Amino acid sequence: MTLLSVQGVAKAYGAAPLFRELSLTLADGDRVGLVGPNGSGKSTLLRILAGLETPDAGTRALRRLARVGYVPQDPTFPADATAEQVVGTALAADGHTAESAALTIAKALSRAGFAEPDVIVDTLSGGWRKRLAIVREIARGPDVLLLDEPTNHLDLAGILWLETLLRAERVAFLAVSHDRWFLETVAERMVEIDRIHPSGIFETAGRYSDFLERRDDALREQAAYRESLANRVRGEIAWLRQGAKARTTKQQARIAEAGRLMDELATADDRARTAKAGIAFTASGRQTRRLIVASGVGKDLGGRTIIGKLDLALRPGVRLGLLGANGSGKSTLLGLLGGTLAPDRGTIKRADELRVVHFTQTRAGLDPRWSLREALAGESDSVVYHDRLVHVVSWAKRFLFRTEQLGQPVEQLSGGERARVHIARLMLEPADVLLLDEPTNDLDIPTLEVLEESLLEFPGAVVLVTHDRFLLDRVSTALLALDGAGGVTPFADLAQWQQAEQAAEAAARDTRPRPAAPVRPGAAAKRLGYHEQREWEAMEETILAAEEDVAACRAGLDDPAVVSDAAELARRYAAHEAASARVEQLYARWSELDAKRR
Repeated sequence: MTLLSVQGVAKAYGAAPLFRELSLTLADGDRVGLVGPNGSGKSTLLRILAGLETPDAGTRALRRLARVGYVPQDPTFPADATAEQVVGTALAADGHTAESAALTIAKALSRAGFAEPDVIVDTLSGGWRKRLAIVREIARGPDVLLLDEPTNHLDLAGILWLETLLRAERVAFLAVSHDRWFLETVAERMVEIDRIHPSGIFETAGRYSDFLERRDDALREQAAYRESLANRVRGEIAWLRQGAKARTTKQQARIAEAGRLMDELATADDRARTAKAGIAFTASGRQTRRLIVASGVGKDLGGRTIIGKLDLALRPGVRLGLLGANGSGKSTLLGLLGGTLAPDRGTIKRADELRVVHFTQTRAGLDPRWSLREALAGESDSVVYHDRLVHVVSWAKRFLFRTEQLGQPVEQLSGGERARVHIARLMLEPADVLLLDEPTNDLDIPTLEVLEESLLEFPGAVVLVTHDRFLLDRVSTALLALDGAGGVTPFADLAQWQQAEQAAEAAARDTRPRPAAPVRPGAAAKRLGYHEQREWEAMEETILAAEEDVAACRAGLDDPAVVSDAAELARRYAAHEAASARVEQLYARWSELDAKRR
C-alpha cells in the first residue's frame, strides 16, 4: 500500500532546473537507495518528500495519518541540550506524555549506544550526533524514514550499527547515499536521478549490484536506439538536400517528421553527454625503495596512549588503509607520517627531499572567502600541470565547474564541490606519498570511481583513511587497525578485519556479566504488599493480553475497507497508539515491581 509519493514534480533554482516531471512512490516495507551525481537534486527531492520544501510543479501525496521521519545530512540540535532532552522534545511534540516517553527515550539511546543519556549534544562528535539524529526519528515511530547521507560522519563501527538497525526496523525507508557497500547491504530497490535517463529517473528492484547491471543494460539500449535514430536522421537530411519536387501534404508531413527526429536526436545526444572529474595525482617519478620507515613509534595525547608501538615501511606501490573508530588515532598517524606531529617514542625516517601531499578532513588551506578562481589558480590565470600550462577555465571544467562559477566564493560551494577544489589543488603538487584523510566525504559515485582509478594508477605510496568500504577494499594492498588504546593490528583485507571484529564482539558477549534472571510470578515476595503481589502474579498474563490487543489493532489499521473512511481510520489509529502505550507502561511497571522484590 502506498505511503508517500510525488507525481510530476519539478524544481529549479534560478534558470537551471534540477529535475522536471519526476515521479516516485514509496510503499509499506520499501527499502530504497537513492543515488545520482552531485547537483541532480537528491537532497531537494528528499525535502519535498518530507514536506519541508514545495515543488515548482507536481504534487506530493501522503497516506492519511502516516508519519514521516527525516534525517538531514547535517542535523542541528538545541544549544546545551542533552541527548535524552533531544529525543524527549521530539516525542513531546508528537503528543507523548512524560511517563510514556521515558521508556521510549531509554530504549532509543540504548540502541544508539549512548552510555550517558545526559551527555551534552554540543560535546558529541559528528558520528554520535548523526546516531542521535537517526534514533530521534525512529523513536517517533515513523511509517517512512527519509535519510540524507546517513553514513556521513559515521566511522565503520557506526555504519555497521546503522545497517543492523535498518535491517531490524519494520519502517519503510529511502536513503540517499554514496556509500556503495551500505547500499548493497540495506537496499532492496534502487533509484537513480540523472538527466542521462529519458524520464530523468531510473528504478530497479534488487540490490546495488543488480542496479549496476540493469542500468548498464538500459544505457546500452539507449545507445543502440540513439545510433538507429542518427541513421534515420542522416537519411532524412539526404532526402531534404535533394529538394522536394512538389509541396504535397505527404512531403510536408515527411519534412515535419524529419524535424521531429532531429530534435529527438539532439535531446538524446545532450542527455548522453556526461562529464566526470579528471582526477590524476602527479607522481614525482622517484624510484627510492623506502619512502618512510617508522620504528617503534608511539604517541600519547591527553595523557592517553593513542599509538603504542608501530613498525611500518612505506614503499612505492604500497596502499595502506587505516581502520578504527572515531578518535582511535587514524588522523594522528597521518600527521606523524607527514611530519606535522612528532612521535613521543621511536623514530620516523623519511627519504631525502620526500614530497608528501596531505588531504585533511578539514581541507586545510582552503579559505572560504576566496573565489573559486583564486582557490584553483591563486592570482594567476593558469596553472602548471604535468609541466604544461592550463588556463583556469579549462582547469575548472576538468573538475566539473562552469565558467560562471569562477567568481563564486568557496563558502557558497557544496560539500562535493569543495572536495573537488581541494583535490584539484593537491593534484598540482608532485608527490611521493599521498596521505588522504576522508577524501570521499561529499563526493558522488561517478567522482568516487574516478578517484579509485587514480589511486590505483598512482606509482608512489598511499595511506588512506575512509569510511567507504568499497573504495578501501578495492584500493588497499594492506590494512592497519587502530583501537585508540595503543593497539595496532595489521590485516590482509577488509573481510579478515570484519571476521576479527565479529569474533571480538562474540567474546565480549560471552564474558559480559549477565543480569540476574527475573523471578517469575508466584515466587516468594520480599518487599511487595498484598495488592502489589497480586498485581505481580497476574502481570505476565496481562502483558500477553495487551500485546494481543496491539496485534489486533494493527490488523485493523491494515484493513482495506477503512482506508477511505477518515473517521474510522482515525479511531483505529488512536486505539493502536493507546494499546502500544499500554504495553510499554506494563513493562515499565513489571520492572518497577521486580526492583522492589530484590
